[in-house]
Order: sequence, then structure tokens, then C-alpha cells
Amino acid sequence: MGKTFGLISGSGEFPVSFLEEIDKLGDRCVIAAVEGEASPTLEEKAAAFSWFRYSQIRALVEFFQEHGVKEVYFVGKINPRQVLEPGKLDEDALNLLKGLKDWSPSSLIKTLIDYLSQRGISVENPHKILSSLFCPPGILTATRPSAQVTEDISFGWSITRSLSDLEIGQTLIVKNKTVVAVEGMEGTDNAILRGRTLAGPGTVVIKISRTVQDMRIDLPAVGMSTIRHLVKAKSKALCFEAERMPFFQKDAAVRLADENSICIVSKA
Repeated sequence: MGKTFGLISGSGEFPVSFLEEIDKLGDRCVIAAVEGEASPTLEEKAAAFSWFRYSQIRALVEFFQEHGVKEVYFVGKINPRQVLEPGKLDEDALNLLKGLKDWSPSSLIKTLIDYLSQRGISVENPHKILSSLFCPPGILTATRPSAQVTEDISFGWSITRSLSDLEIGQTLIVKNKTVVAVEGMEGTDNAILRGRTLAGPGTVVIKISRTVQDMRIDLPAVGMSTIRHLVKAKSKALCFEAERMPFFQKDAAVRLADENSICIVSKA
């Protein structure tokens, strides 16, 4: 029997893929699923499972303590819009947020990390679990980048980094060396589709982590869902940061990209 880890799960394919990696190691996972975000299918893969709202911070700690969990991971997207909606937070949660300079996703999660740490629960960096999913620099597809795609990547790379560092968004949609769309609260997949609506087919999607990225918080990732949305948007390419974000279901995603003449570039 391996170790027992805790998982605070948001939405997307990240939690399922993370659990697959945990299973390969022979470890167990106790899952606290965020209501309205996490997939119900996670329950069948968990050693223990419970739903939580944003306001149930004390109950979250008690759940992990009950199952002997001392190390937890944040995985999946947490929608900050729910935190901003009136009535979502109880008095204890509001007290925890007092004094924050902003309510950005990273600030909110850092506050929760401190809260958990004070109660003997350490939030860990998932990099060590996901190390096999990080890609070195290179072109992953048989489909090669055109001269225009290469120019768009070069044009958008530094812009995306700046926007990411400002916590505006980690994904930029570019076409013909023009910024088409910037990821907001809707997330990467919906930003890709919005780019198609605004500029038509042929966009290039660039995704980068922050220069100083706390890998415990909102670890950026790409995967099959990303490529499916590129296909829907009839995009030309995806460029993501090498060795700093996991690529889930990579083999299947690369095949799908090639079937649709989409180039995937991992860039340092």
C-alpha cells in the first residue's frame, strides 16, 4: 500500500489524468470535489470522496483530517466567478479573505494554502507526480509550422508572458501577427472558440505559465480537450511552454492534431 494523498479537484481533464498517475505509483487519493466544477466520475476512483462549496473551508480540513491526509494537491480549473458571486461565501470564509489586496485566483488559493498549512496539511507541487507528462522543446506533430505560424508564435510569445505575469490570462489567440483574444475567466478552451468567432479560422493559440509560477497553484496544462477546441475553431497551431506544463493524453491529442493539419509546438 502506497501513500494517501488529498486532492482538491476543479474542472477539466487534469484531475482524471492526475489520478491515473497516482494510480501508477500505487498510491491512494482522498478527493474533495468543488461543487459545480469537478466531475462526478472522480468518485469511483477515490479512496474517499466528498463535495464541497467554496464556503466550507472548515469542513474541508475536517474531511482530510478524518482520512489521515497530510499532503494535498490542487488540480483542475477553479472558476473565480463563483467566489465573486454574492451569497457564495459564509462568514468564516469571508473572514479568511479579509486583508487580501485582490481576489485573483492565485491570491485566493495562496490564502487557502496558508490556512491548510496552519492546520497541518501541506499543499504540494504536482510536478513530481506529473514529471513524465512535461515536454522538451520541439515540434510534436508531423504537421510542420508554416512561415505565418512561426511569425505569429514569435509575435505573441512575449505578449502572452506579460499578460500571464499580470494575471490577466495565460493564453493568447493570434492571427496574422494581430492579437485576436486574451483568455479571461472563461478559460483556455472557450477563449479558443471566441478567437474563431472574432477572427475566423486560421488562428494560433499560445499558452505560457507565469515567469514566477507557484506550481502548487493553477498549474497550466494542455491536453486532448485543448486540441478538440482547436479543431472546432479550425486553428492552425498550438504553442505551449516546454517543460513547465503537462500535456495530458499527448499521443491521442497529437494524432487528432495531425488529422486536422494542426501543428503543436513546445517552446522554451
